[in-house]
Amino acid sequence: MAQTDPTIAERWLAAAPVAKPFAPPATQAAWEKQRKQIRTRLWELLGKLPPRPKTPRVETLSREDRGDYWLEKFQFDNGAGATVPGYVFLPKKVRGKAPAILYCHWHGGQYDNGKEEMLTGNALPEPPGPALARRGYVVLGIDAYCFGERNGRGPGGPKERGSPGELTASKFNLWVGRSLWGMIVRDDLMALDYLCSRPEVDPKRIGVTGISMGATRTWWVMAMDERPRTGVAVACLTRYRNLIANEGLRYHGIYYFVPGVLNHFDSEAVIALAAPRPMLFQTGDKDAGSPVDGIREIEPVVRKVYRLYGAEAKFENIIIPDLGHVYTPEMWKKTQAWFDAELK
Repeated sequence: MAQTDPTIAERWLAAAPVAKPFAPPATQAAWEKQRKQIRTRLWELLGKLPPRPKTPRVETLSREDRGDYWLEKFQFDNGAGATVPGYVFLPKKVRGKAPAILYCHWHGGQYDNGKEEMLTGNALPEPPGPALARRGYVVLGIDAYCFGERNGRGPGGPKERGSPGELTASKFNLWVGRSLWGMIVRDDLMALDYLCSRPEVDPKRIGVTGISMGATRTWWVMAMDERPRTGVAVACLTRYRNLIANEGLRYHGIYYFVPGVLNHFDSEAVIALAAPRPMLFQTGDKDAGSPVDGIREIEPVVRKVYRLYGAEAKFENIIIPDLGHVYTPEMWKKTQAWFDAELK
């Protein structure tokens, strides 16, 4: 049988210092030790991130009565030269402390959108901020670097908006020894700090969710912080080596890449850090940025980690046939039902 010549991507991978496939240990105790090592390594790979205050100093800019919920606009200084604006949706009918959701917006090349996704829906079947508030959740989300009100507020100034601004922000962060992705995750954790500090919120009942870039932010937040009790990620369940082999790097922006990560492990090691907390992934099998062969390699590895805790049922990975980079009404219903089951 004739052998197929390797692709250019395969030759690049074969000649690169890429780590061996990640294999979880056989016992929970051994995994707990390895888990700490992986998280420590991830913080190192994200770079020299500025320390964040325990609770951000937040300025409330407005408060609007939206009928069955209050909408507050706020901002905080992230301590790294940037002001971070956000929204918080506060349901009116909840008695006592409410469950809460940290919402992470997508990328989609829609740099002017950002946190407005919570009010417009955009990639979702309906606006998630009001919809989740009406179900009794406090919902909070911010503009990520280069998005929404932060578009044109990078080191290149207002003349650099959109992709050029994102590229400049990445260049700046690389020069000072850190990644743009690390700074995005850091801002999300500051938003989580603020969410946990709100008097309306039960800090033991917090979820995190998003689609696309928001999905990746979701599983990184779950990996790097123990406070979220559950997460739902739609699209972008990506294994990095498979993304390379499928010639799919172009489907992810420069923000996405963490220097050196493949020297140590692939994304399944990051995702496994969420165990044993409940996680739901929903991805279309035609999503070019999430090669399905990679998803099928991630699942058994992560499931093995959940099994160490007797929590295999808490990891659900749904691959939807004949679907691309889309958030369907059925997926949205599943997301809401998941949060109701895990947070209420």
